[in-house]
This record gives sequence, C-alpha cells and structure tokens, in this order.
Amino acid sequence: MRPPVSRHRPKEALRAAPLAGRSGLRIKSPDVLVAESGADLEGNGLKRSMGLFQLVSFGIGAIVGTGIFVGLSDTVAEAGPAVIVSFLLAAVTCVFTAFSFAELGGAIPVSGSSYSYAYATLGERTAFLVGWCLLLEYGISVSAVAVGWGQYLNELLGSLTGWQLPAALSNPPGDGGIVNIPAVVVIALAALLLVRGIRESARATAAMAVLKLAILALFCVIGFSAFQDGNLAPFAPQGVAGITSGASVAFFSYIGFDAITTAGEEVKNPRRNIPVAIMVCIGVVTVLYCLVAVAAIGALSSDQVADQPAALSLIVNHVTHSAFGGGVIAFGAVVAIASVVLAVMYGQTRILMSMSRDGLIPRIFERISPRTSTPVANTWIVAAVFAVPAAIVPLDVVMNLTTIGTLAVMAVVNLSVMVLRRTRPDLPRRFRVPLFPVSPVLGIGFCGYLMYGTGPATWLQFAAFLVVGALVYALYGRRRSRLGTTTPQSPAAGTGEAVAAAGAPGTPVVSVGAAPAAREG
Repeated sequence: MRPPVSRHRPKEALRAAPLAGRSGLRIKSPDVLVAESGADLEGNGLKRSMGLFQLVSFGIGAIVGTGIFVGLSDTVAEAGPAVIVSFLLAAVTCVFTAFSFAELGGAIPVSGSSYSYAYATLGERTAFLVGWCLLLEYGISVSAVAVGWGQYLNELLGSLTGWQLPAALSNPPGDGGIVNIPAVVVIALAALLLVRGIRESARATAAMAVLKLAILALFCVIGFSAFQDGNLAPFAPQGVAGITSGASVAFFSYIGFDAITTAGEEVKNPRRNIPVAIMVCIGVVTVLYCLVAVAAIGALSSDQVADQPAALSLIVNHVTHSAFGGGVIAFGAVVAIASVVLAVMYGQTRILMSMSRDGLIPRIFERISPRTSTPVANTWIVAAVFAVPAAIVPLDVVMNLTTIGTLAVMAVVNLSVMVLRRTRPDLPRRFRVPLFPVSPVLGIGFCGYLMYGTGPATWLQFAAFLVVGALVYALYGRRRSRLGTTTPQSPAAGTGEAVAAAGAPGTPVVSVGAAPAAREG
C-alpha cells in the first residue's frame, strides 16, 4: 500500500518553477521527477523486481559484448600492443563519469537516466538534446552490437557444422553483403523477451552475464598459456596519437554502464543499489578488459590480431591448434552480444518512456501494458527502427558516431552533478562523488580528449545530428512539452497532488505526480 500523499506543496517544486521562469530553461525539480515517476514507490505500472545481483548482472550484460569480442581488433589496429593503455585511458574516463552517474542515480532514481539529470539541472532544451544523443548511445549501439553478433554466429556455425551463412545474408553493404539477417534476428529476439516482462529479462541477462564472464576468463587462461614477451614490441608503434585513437575506439567497449540508471523505477531500493551496481560493474569490467587485452597481444602479435572480425576465436584457434576452442569462444560471444542487445534495448525504451512522459515525444512511448507491465509498443517500435541500420550499415560507421554521442552525454552528466550540488545541496545522496569538484571536471576533460580522437569526419556527422535534434525540439518538443503547458490537476487525477508553481506570469507550471502513464490494451 502506498503511503498517503502529502497535501503540502513541496518547497523544491516551488523553487524550480521561478528558476525556469527567469531563465527560460524550463528546469524540472528533482522532487517533481521522482514524484511523477513513482520512483520511491511502484508507479506508472512498472514493478520493482530487480535486486542488486540482477542489477549488477544487467550492467555487465549491457557492457561486455561487441566492444571486447569484436572491437578489440579495431583498437589493436590503432594502438598496437599499447591497446592496454588505450583500455586504461577509456576506463579512467568512465570511472570519473561513473562517480557522477552514481551520485545522480541515487539522488534522482528515475528511468530517464542522463536525460532526466539534464532536465533537473540544465533545462529542457539541453535535456532533449541529451535524449537525442542517447538515441546514438542506446539505439544505434544496438545496431552496431547486432552486426558483431552476426560475425561470431558465423564463426560458431563454421566450427560446429563447417557451414556458414553466405556473405550476402550475413554482412551489410560495404562489407561484402546485401543485408545482415542475423543482426535483425537478434534484435527481434531481444524485443520478444523484453515485452514478456522485466523479471524474465533480468533472469536471462543474469544467466548470460555469468556465462560470458566465464568464457572470457577461459580465454585469459588460454592466452596467458602462450604468452610471448616479444609480441609487446614495439609497444606503441603509432605513438601517443595511436593510443588516443585506440582509446576512442576502446571506449565503445565500456558503453552501457549508464544503462543501470535506466532501471530506477524497476529496481528494489534504487537509492542504494544503483550507485553500488555502477561502481561494481566498472571495476569488474575494467580488470577483465585489461586482462583480455594483455592475454590477446601476448598470445598473438598485434599485426595478426588487427582488423580480424572474430579476433578472440582466432587467437584461441592459433594457441590450441584446434577449431574447438575457437568455437567455445564464439559461443560465448554469441551469448554475450545477445545480452548487450537485450540490456541496451531495455535502456533505450525506458529513456523514451521518460521523454514521452514529459511530452517531448509522442505518448505511445509511455504506454504500459497492464498484462506484462512493460512498454510493449515502445519496445517493438525501437526494435523495428534500429533493425534497419543493423541490417545495412557497416559496424565501423556506427561505432565512431555512437562513441562521440556517448562522450557528449557523459560530459553533460559530469556538469549536471556540479550544478545540482549548487542548486540542491539539501537533496538526499546515498553516494557522493569523491574529490568533488575535481572528479567531474576531470571527467569532462577526459570526455573531450576522447571526442577529439574520433576524427573530423565523425565531428561533422555529430554536428549534423545535433542540428536535426535541435530542429525536432523546436518544431515538436517545445510546443508539446507538459512542463510548459500542464495545468493543475485534482489529487484524484494522478499519483499525487498536482502543484501549480508560484511565480511570475508566464512561468511554466510544474506538477507533482502527473497522471499515470497511459495503459495499453
């Protein structure tokens, strides 16, 4: 049973509206975000069914996949044996940003993740562009991950049966094919599991996370058994520039840890479990990646690993002189990459649900099925839209664009934690960023450094993407925003009493406890 809703106006809600009115930023109070989402209860039809273990497994499931199983060879091509340093540089960037995510995730435990954090600190326009960039991080990365899944599926089929899918049906145009059918299949399977319910999805993700960690541990054992010091020289053939470019590529391997914060409305005790899960995941994944990188380069020279489509299987086949070991690695990769598709699609649908709740995108994305307690229409739309680039776009094209979009979002999150410390020092925080404000400032600096390493072409693509996002906001989002148009509601209309923000004429009205999300069926 829910606790009774207070009929007193929260001071914070009254604080936020005059700020929005003065600056025109339309800043939404953290208290309003929490009240609207039911984040401390069970609101909007979502169920709290994920414990700490499931959340950590979900985070590992969202991170470990294509980036290490497929992207390792691309990182080696840039950095050579110094790939180890590239992974560490990418990890440092993630650690500083993870601190900020952990603090914000515990203070504002809602499904919107960095989109909601920007809304509470930097205003609606910035929040929309963050959500727009998250289409790259979550949506396009699903496509990139699915492309890598097809590569390892062919490797697995070859080791088991000696037969592989024809290149025309397993590679996109530009990579020797016509359409990537396996990529479409894995997205469809992930969507099917997601619409069945979060409990089923969490169990499947946990099982796959344990399996892929075991497979990577096995790879490390095999790789270190054939370690040769000579493979580490020359250590950095491309110098600092190669290490920086490699770090920008390696960063793709860490994308997904912030997906933990999108479970804010479906995890038990989110204010404690979200920060803990983020830090555990970053620690485990960083150690694992460095061990895999050292084992890979020690077992096979960087020239032999670079640009190989299924590098880990290739290394194991070389060391064991048998296709069986490579087949085991390929099986692990198929499972690992499928779990990433599942977890990242989950994060994308929850962010779209939050944006829809705010009126910035169509309402169909916030509808929850009363039978499964999942956003069914939202999930299938996401699957259909992102199956298209997965089927026809080469992996390297979407990897760089995904990386720069994610780094931009992370820079905003580091800025948001500093702004929220200033505007809401009284907000309860179960985790606080250490060495504040040095850590978030370093996080912004490292994000900018890795963004620089993506290259001029990627910057031009990203700039064009942001321009399109700004136009979409101006033509649709700003006009339909509920923060700018909502009028007071009766207590019976929503999860709590609507609060009309006091302020000067023209001040946007902020409501606490918006009406429950529309239901399907």
